[in-house]
Amino acid sequence: MATKNKKEEKDSKVEDQVQETMTPEQDDVVNEQEETLSKEEKLEQDLAKEKDKFLRLFAEFENFKKRTAKERIELFKTAGQDIMVAMLPVLDDFDRALNEISKSGDKELVKGVELISNKCKETLKSKGLTEMEVNAGDAFDAEYHEAITQIPAPTDDMKGKIVDVIEKGYQLGDKIIRFPKVVTGQ
Repeated sequence: MATKNKKEEKDSKVEDQVQETMTPEQDDVVNEQEETLSKEEKLEQDLAKEKDKFLRLFAEFENFKKRTAKERIELFKTAGQDIMVAMLPVLDDFDRALNEISKSGDKELVKGVELISNKCKETLKSKGLTEMEVNAGDAFDAEYHEAITQIPAPTDDMKGKIVDVIEKGYQLGDKIIRFPKVVTGQ
């Protein structure tokens, strides 16, 4: 600390000696140079601040563009979700109708209802709707299945597994829009 003070004192003495020997004209030139340097430094600092603001604003805008593009893609993927959810009971009704009509034995009626059902399913499949594959005997996973009840397992190997599928599950793209409702073994 003491060495710094001594050094500063020496520097100030040297400056005083230089100023004493300088003429008034030289003194004005030195003052102007100091003013121009300080103006240049101020301008450089202002420029640096503005560059920083610009870069931050540009980065924020790029993030905004990426986020809105991602949201737009998600919106297009799930745009028909409301319609798809509304159509799911119709698909269930087709399955129930096919089961009942096949019991009657009228092959032409079964064939006609199957054609209509398949056309409806294929149209929805082309729009991104897929049926979740769930069968009796599959392992129960709470993230992909909805257990509506538990019954005593018919065999020991069925404990903790799916015993029966009550209602099919469907996905729209990667998003599950209806979880399959299942009965699990206890």
